[in-house]
Amino acid sequence: MSKRKDKRQATKLFSSITQRLASGPPMVDDISEQEDEDQAHVVPSHSAALITDDMLVSSTALAQLLTAPDSQPRDLPKMKKFRFQLLHEWMSTHLLPCRVADVGGGKGLLAWLLQESGWSATVIDPTHQSLPDKYKDLRTNKQTRIPNTERVPYLDQPFQLTMTPNFDLLVAMHAHGCNIQLIDAAATYRHRVILLPCCIIQEPLLPPPDVHWIQCLVDYALHKELSVEPFRLNFKGQNIGLYLQPTLA
Repeated sequence: MSKRKDKRQATKLFSSITQRLASGPPMVDDISEQEDEDQAHVVPSHSAALITDDMLVSSTALAQLLTAPDSQPRDLPKMKKFRFQLLHEWMSTHLLPCRVADVGGGKGLLAWLLQESGWSATVIDPTHQSLPDKYKDLRTNKQTRIPNTERVPYLDQPFQLTMTPNFDLLVAMHAHGCNIQLIDAAATYRHRVILLPCCIIQEPLLPPPDVHWIQCLVDYALHKELSVEPFRLNFKGQNIGLYLQPTLA
């Protein structure tokens, strides 16, 4: 597919979505078969690209990442391996324990760490996996074993809006195909959501040309009348998170 045709299809799809937004944004499954077909043929080449400082500067919601006191990375080697520990640390520092769903939580390390810190944590992931047998404790800088008797609650099915009343906070780190759905859940059930978005895979809309996927999610959340607090964790790759809350009525 040529770049010109790719751009035309992306623009057409975004236009059809934004027309719906004018009368109320669609839920994740409220999208036509034709739009699904269009999206399947559009290659979102910028979907996994890291957001640049220039993009952050131009965004009202994200620019604060450049000046926030905790935005500077710490000196940790091979930080990509520690993303669950770092998110657990951020949540424990900024939030009080509550009922949390780790959507797309994989092996459940984040849920287990939260559980150990007094949270009620459940993994929601269609592919059930066992807890890892060990992890690195960033406080002690040592490998720590997880006893094979340890468990976390696990729902081995795709995330659905009907699950959300059982939780206070929804978390999705690099989870595919559910970012828009989680924003819809926050707006519908007045929940809080933590997103660390990555690729645009199986999402019901695409960003317009020259708009980064993270900024697209910010715009969608603001349209849903959610407040957006960005943060950045110290691991390699897409490490920008969005803490979303319903705004006060």
